[in-house]
Amino acid sequence: MDFPSKHPRFFGRHLNSIACKCLALVVILLFLRVVLLPSFSVYDSINRNNKEFTHSSSLSFDSEYGIRRDKFLEVPQIVWGLNNQKIAFARACLTARMLNRTLLMPSLSASLFYKELDRLQPISFDKVFQFERFNSLCNGFVQLGHYSFLRNLTGICDLPKGSGRKWMVERDLDQLRQYGKDPYDGYEVIRIVGKNPFLWHDHWPVKDYARVFECLVLVEEIEREASKVVSKIREVGREMRGHTKSAQSGIDSDGSSLQAVPYVAVHMRIEIDWMIHCRKLEQRSKISQICSSKEEIMERVGNIVGLKTPTVVYLAVADSLLEDPSILTGWKDGLVPFEKKKLGVDGIYKKYPYLIQSAIDYEVCLRADVFVGNSFSTFSSLIALERTQKMIRMGITHSCGLHVRWPSYAYNILGESNGPQKWMTNISDSSLKAVSYGTNIISC
Repeated sequence: MDFPSKHPRFFGRHLNSIACKCLALVVILLFLRVVLLPSFSVYDSINRNNKEFTHSSSLSFDSEYGIRRDKFLEVPQIVWGLNNQKIAFARACLTARMLNRTLLMPSLSASLFYKELDRLQPISFDKVFQFERFNSLCNGFVQLGHYSFLRNLTGICDLPKGSGRKWMVERDLDQLRQYGKDPYDGYEVIRIVGKNPFLWHDHWPVKDYARVFECLVLVEEIEREASKVVSKIREVGREMRGHTKSAQSGIDSDGSSLQAVPYVAVHMRIEIDWMIHCRKLEQRSKISQICSSKEEIMERVGNIVGLKTPTVVYLAVADSLLEDPSILTGWKDGLVPFEKKKLGVDGIYKKYPYLIQSAIDYEVCLRADVFVGNSFSTFSSLIALERTQKMIRMGITHSCGLHVRWPSYAYNILGESNGPQKWMTNISDSSLKAVSYGTNIISC
């Protein structure tokens, strides 16, 4: 009888018990590696990738709209007048949007010494406009960021803005497109160096600028000061109409609201430096409808069809004109002119630098029942733009020949009945050039 060997066979060979155990252990380990370890490796890889994706997404993109928040654009200090600064700011925002970056909160200029760089008196954006409110209203379109958001991981790349006659719109656009790609896009910060943003080339339609302007809300302090001026204007108007005021409620004796007392705001550009500028502009452009004398302004405002009198006319004028009594005389009967000194609110303005004073006057003109300005003034043009947006939101797309809420007029262009021309901004225009540099084509 054959008895089995006390040593087992493996591939036809006898192995002792120790060798068998070792071999079996090796086989088991190999089996576990083949069967189990790949699944661990795949799981770890997926988990790691998910963590990296989640981390990257939370830093880089707005989860709903895809705006990167780990890439930034830095621009030079913004200068010139308030509304030129607003245009420059919007242009910086739209540049950042094109590069799919967050705009680092820029510095504005409180003073008007734009030719003397050492006297620019910088002021932070959030001292004039509400930072969080801006991001809330413009969420998904453009985004502002603080410098504290920077992580300093990939450094800064300088983007030199071209200048001169050879630097055309097309070349500027090509440059921006290049900086939206690698290797430039890899930098955490792209810093634009060169002239201030107001002088950059324009690549965006009016509606995009208007979208940014809608997000600019004055800080509460400036808003309150503007409200004080508007209330004073309406109070004077009520007294002029022979009403008595309820001290607590702000209600007239006939039960009407103080808000119902209308006023006209006129942006009166007759300063010496403006008249020199506009005369030269008329010669270069061969357009006669740019400059207006105070007599012409008074006459045309007085000829506005359907204007109810008596009414207060608030004159938004430069401080240099406050000592000129002639701007308050010669108006048509029923139109009673006031400027901030005669109104008794000049103390409000004197507390602040130029930029804030201009912001207050802008808000006062924006809220007026009727606004009259110069179509070649950036101040007037942006007010007309905002008032046009108000009408559009009310369902009015064309104001010519209609008695509408928030009407605007350009006194430098002759309109109906020898009055100023009705003014409504063409929101569908492909370029902001007409708004930022002036035009006598004003839709109506």
